[in-house]
Amino acid sequence: MAANAAPKANPGTGTTARQFAATWRLHLMLLPAVLVALIFKYAPMPGIVIAFQDFKPWQGISGSSWVGWSNFELIFSMHDSRQVILNTLIISCLKIAFGLVVPVIFALLLNEIRQMGLKRSVQTLVYLPHFMSWVILGGILLDLLSLEGIVNQLLSFFHMQPVMFLSEGNWFRFTVILSDLWKEFGFSAIVFLASLSGINPALYEAAEIDGAGRMKQTLYITLPSMLPIIVVVFTLSLGNMLNANFDQIYNLINSLVLDKGDIIDTYVYRSFQEGQYSLSTAVGLFKSVIGFIMIGGGYYSAYKWANYRIF
Repeated sequence: MAANAAPKANPGTGTTARQFAATWRLHLMLLPAVLVALIFKYAPMPGIVIAFQDFKPWQGISGSSWVGWSNFELIFSMHDSRQVILNTLIISCLKIAFGLVVPVIFALLLNEIRQMGLKRSVQTLVYLPHFMSWVILGGILLDLLSLEGIVNQLLSFFHMQPVMFLSEGNWFRFTVILSDLWKEFGFSAIVFLASLSGINPALYEAAEIDGAGRMKQTLYITLPSMLPIIVVVFTLSLGNMLNANFDQIYNLINSLVLDKGDIIDTYVYRSFQEGQYSLSTAVGLFKSVIGFIMIGGGYYSAYKWANYRIF
């Protein structure tokens, strides 16, 4: 027997090293995204301290006076900020609701098409708007929905009164939600179509033998099978509860609909332009904290009701 036995190797260490050697190229592909997140998301985070200061750019963070929670108290005392938060909640909640229901219905209907050529053509047509920026779509909508636009010309052809889609508050919200739905519902349906393809066909065959029609198959097989992914998508969307899409609103809003269309992001942007750096940072920090709480609550709900967990 040898006097000095060799130390026993840790099997986990060798396995980890072999896995990293086999996948280091995939990790390298993640590097640009990680660097972007570090530079543009995490590096500016110390700047949130100006939410607790009366920040003056010429004095800097170290020279500006501390005001504690005054900026946050000011947010809830100002009529404008309360209205902005309410507008954001209304628009965001409606977007989340319709943005979840419509893609599910569309995926179910598209799944019933048996002709592959027609199915792929429809998919391509509904995907296209997702790849267009709101700068382009905003210009198109401004032309189409103006009083001289083709939509109002069609309404006048049927002897209907013209509608100020982008100049009247309630119509503006309707236009914002409908245009966002039109842009994103096709792309959002991809994950639900993938979920449908994973359902065991034997379940449908057994249901047909039992005499179940397409509607009962949808109610008792398809929808329960899709429920986990629906819960996951809903959970992820909760993080955007206070994010009503700055790009879209900024390209469509005007002074006539500020009371119904101004959201937190456009309010912060306008406050920065007016030099209210501390107030706008406080609004942005408030939005981030609420978003974090909503994601935490949604993750807990997904774990409880759909057994979904990341770790």
